[in-house]
Amino acid sequence: MTLSRLPRIAALLLMIGALPAGADDIRRETVHFSAGTSGTTINSKVKGYNSVQYSLGVKAGQQMSVQLDSRNSSLYFNITAPGASEALYNSSIDGNATTFTIPSSGKYQIDVYLMRNAARRGETAPYALTLYVE
Repeated sequence: MTLSRLPRIAALLLMIGALPAGADDIRRETVHFSAGTSGTTINSKVKGYNSVQYSLGVKAGQQMSVQLDSRNSSLYFNITAPGASEALYNSSIDGNATTFTIPSSGKYQIDVYLMRNAARRGETAPYALTLYVE
């Protein structure tokens, strides 16, 4: 291999690394409560490696409750605070329901996803996600 080919090979490797890893699809939705209410239940489903990311604006000091109900035991959610790189709550470790005090104001992300075992099999998981903020 000649030295003149190295920059082209390096550029090709960089382009390959920039491509998406698969056909995973993240559906993004913003949650709005109906006037006069403090919560909502979202009925939806995910399939395979696809997931749904819900965004919910809240204020520091409020209580947030999240509950995920599904017949598929491989369906979970993560809650991530604004600007955080790691989940504040991981339901695959701590269970599919939580109530906590919001530490800082902003838009929190709630990601609903299937674990790898079920995603690999292409399972579909209908669910009810109940969100409540007081």
